[in-house]
Amino acid sequence: FIKIIGQTLLAPIITTILFLIVFVVAFGKDRQIGELSYTEFLVPGLMMMTILQNAFANTSSSLIQSKVTGNLVFVLLSPLSHFEFYSAYILAAVFRGVVVGIGVLVITAWYGLPSIDYPLWILTFAFFGAAILGSLGLIAGIWADKYDELAAFQNFIIMPATMLSGVF
Repeated sequence: FIKIIGQTLLAPIITTILFLIVFVVAFGKDRQIGELSYTEFLVPGLMMMTILQNAFANTSSSLIQSKVTGNLVFVLLSPLSHFEFYSAYILAAVFRGVVVGIGVLVITAWYGLPSIDYPLWILTFAFFGAAILGSLGLIAGIWADKYDELAAFQNFIIMPATMLSGVF
């Protein structure tokens, strides 16, 4: 995904920043949620949404692209176990999700960042959330035979689930 960095890293970061700008403009910058400003309240949810969506996209798009282009057979011919295949796909998904999440954190730090009281819990939730969505991406990639089927899975299941799971 480094070869297409604009598509895999920059686009999700820019999309998340646009979400932040739209919500801050719509609800006002001066709005308070408890002790936090509205911007500080939104940033963690937007980061997690971005991590989850990108972890899903990494595994599902990798697998469907290999299926469509016909090079999946070459991946399967390598002397790796099922667990090693699974681990490679999931760790790649977690890596992409966390890298994009860190990119969002760096950019949104200028807008307002809440205090980080439990960094180990943040990393734990990010890792396991990305691993779960990476696993769902594998399932979707195995199930889908065309890009349209994968897009339906992402648009009707993953997007609503990540947006309505406490992100907003």
